[in-house]
Amino acid sequence: MSAAAELHEPFVHPALFYGDEREYLAGTVSFVRAGLEAGDPVAVAVPAANLALIRDGLGADADAVRLLNMEEAGRNPGRIIPGVLRAFADAQPPGRRVRIIGEPIWAGRSETEYPACVQHEALINAAFQGRTVSILCPYDVRALAPQVIADAYVTHPTVIHAGSGPELDSGAYDPDQIVARYNEPLPPVADVPPCDFDAESLSQTRHMATEVAARLGLEGVRLQDLALVTAELTTNSVVHGGGSGSLRIWADDTYVVCEVHDKGRLVDPLAGRRPAARDQRGGRGLLMVNLVADLVRVHTDEDGTTVRCWFVR
Repeated sequence: MSAAAELHEPFVHPALFYGDEREYLAGTVSFVRAGLEAGDPVAVAVPAANLALIRDGLGADADAVRLLNMEEAGRNPGRIIPGVLRAFADAQPPGRRVRIIGEPIWAGRSETEYPACVQHEALINAAFQGRTVSILCPYDVRALAPQVIADAYVTHPTVIHAGSGPELDSGAYDPDQIVARYNEPLPPVADVPPCDFDAESLSQTRHMATEVAARLGLEGVRLQDLALVTAELTTNSVVHGGGSGSLRIWADDTYVVCEVHDKGRLVDPLAGRRPAARDQRGGRGLLMVNLVADLVRVHTDEDGTTVRCWFVR
């Protein structure tokens, strides 16, 4: 990444397109070493296999870098901004540029996960606007679909083709377009009738949700997480979504899925992705949902908002 870009822009967010391990290491290790040489705090959050490559490539310097397995820390893309990127950046002393490598999209991501992943990449730009942070996002051009690479041009203001030249402006950059395009209706689910609720039936609805999830095979901490998510979402519906809503729970392969729909409109794309201030009262509901669920998808339009959450059984 060019030093000139960092001198002129507080926030730098390039996509790194790589085709093999050599190109991956050339782009990522140089980014990390430049940060370490400048005295900048550096974090790397990438899938496990790539994390091992970077650790080996850095040698002894790896001890000075915060290393995170993105397959765990960022399993839910909605968790990455508050739980990975902001968690690291906000913990650093002021006055230093913060450098992060974040690889939220890899070949193992499912079609169900991808819309949440690409919206996350778009929302990084709003979440860090004006901050002195550099976030490098690698993309494997061998393994990822052409549409994924095309979307990366739209979510990143600059791009780097590893091994073939300098950082370039992306003529397609338009992150708001990505947020809107992937605000798509969630796939319909047959034979799962909704359970309507209001303020008076909240407790009964929450108990029903836990009982159904347990019958579907959720247990232990995962069952507690679903109970927490159900409580937060149904409360949000009553307080902010017109006073009522509907809840559905079903099994989907290795997941138990819960969905809450209400008549409210979620107009802030970063809702649930901002860390809560220590003195903040309320406003943590969607953040908590993102932090504990394995995947969260949201669709909002003039008819209301649907939040669908997945939990591994």
